Amino acid sequence: MFNAKNNRDMQHPTTNGNGATLIGADTSLKGDISSNTDLRIDGTIIGNIQSSAKVVIGANGRVEGDVSCNQADIVGKVSGNIRARELLQLRGESVVNGNVYTGKLQIEPTATFNGQCHMGANIVEMNSNEQQAAIQ
Repeated sequence: MFNAKNNRDMQHPTTNGNGATLIGADTSLKGDISSNTDLRIDGTIIGNIQSSAKVVIGANGRVEGDVSCNQADIVGKVSGNIRARELLQLRGESVVNGNVYTGKLQIEPTATFNGQCHMGANIVEMNSNEQQAAIQ
């Protein structure tokens, strides 16, 4: 019924590393987060977020710190700067208090954004010192 090859395959499943990380609604974290996969935040993060993938901040999600990622979809609250290399979406009742650096920006009419917006592929690649010089 089972040969040796099938048995071995069942004992050592392969994963492709494309999973997502979820910070649940009743979770609060203090500290910086670094991730290579998609990240969804429905709880509270007090610290900076660095991701090479997509960051989603749900309706109950709150981040007090800077967010740096490939793409971001914000429905909750962010107090800090957001740096999204490709697309930043501010949806629903989202509230962002901080500057944004992004390739493209989409803001729904019900979202609140307080800060400066810097758009374009070249602005996202600038480091912090270059950004300060560009603002002045």
